[in-house]
Amino acid sequence: MDFSSAWIRLLFDFTFYYPLFMSYLWMCGGIFYYFHYERRDPPYDQPNPLPSYPGVSVLVPCYNEAACIQETVQALQALAYPLFEIVLINDGSTDATAAIIDQIAATDPRIRCVHLAQNQGKAVALNTATAVAKYEFFLCIDGDSIVDPHCLHWMMRHMLSGPRVGAVTGNPRVRTRSTLVGRIQVGEFSSIIGLIKRAQRTYGKVFTVSGVIVCVRRAALHHASYWNPDALTEDIDISWRLQMRHWDVRFEPNALCWILMPETLRGLWRQRLRWDMGGTQGLF
Repeated sequence: MDFSSAWIRLLFDFTFYYPLFMSYLWMCGGIFYYFHYERRDPPYDQPNPLPSYPGVSVLVPCYNEAACIQETVQALQALAYPLFEIVLINDGSTDATAAIIDQIAATDPRIRCVHLAQNQGKAVALNTATAVAKYEFFLCIDGDSIVDPHCLHWMMRHMLSGPRVGAVTGNPRVRTRSTLVGRIQVGEFSSIIGLIKRAQRTYGKVFTVSGVIVCVRRAALHHASYWNPDALTEDIDISWRLQMRHWDVRFEPNALCWILMPETLRGLWRQRLRWDMGGTQGLF
């Protein structure tokens, strides 16, 4: 066998066996996670009481979210948690987002608004919000996400379990189902991605928190130098930097969050390409 044939054979073996090996790894990790962590949990809408309820600042970066920001804030106002504030960051929106969030804030003392003069990206918006946030824990969500009322309760149980828990990622569920591409992603997020996150938690390293819903400890975030404005995917970047500094990153399947996803092949391709480029950037 010549040199070129050996490389072709090696490439073929990798292409064929790698998915089989990883599928086996994810399934074993997911099964262990269920029996070790998840099996004894109560229903997601009936969480056990927490030993204490420290305050949480909910950070919501908004860029041209006029169509959905009201729905997002209404879901946050219904959180079944006794002490929290909502910080809405208008990241230089060019639509009516600024006026809408100011109007919302005027009706609820728990809501505050921060307006940036120009669009600088999600990382800058989040870093700005942490500077004005009152509490030591941050729940970060996207401006078009709808959270479950009990999600914060489930995530804070991890934060209260030990001082080295730096971040807890929630469980996103797709709510855009008008096309076949959208419906396929419903199954992907509820089964494949959930299984992979469970397995990663079992093996001790979560590849990435979900940027659409993640709870972060202020001390851990400060130790990791906050979100990186130069990162293509700030969620992957912060996940790796937290774990490189020995902070524990966990997954909570009961912390549900309903999200919008691309419903065209072009939109899906651009999104996944950005995710892959961000992961490669984080690796380097």
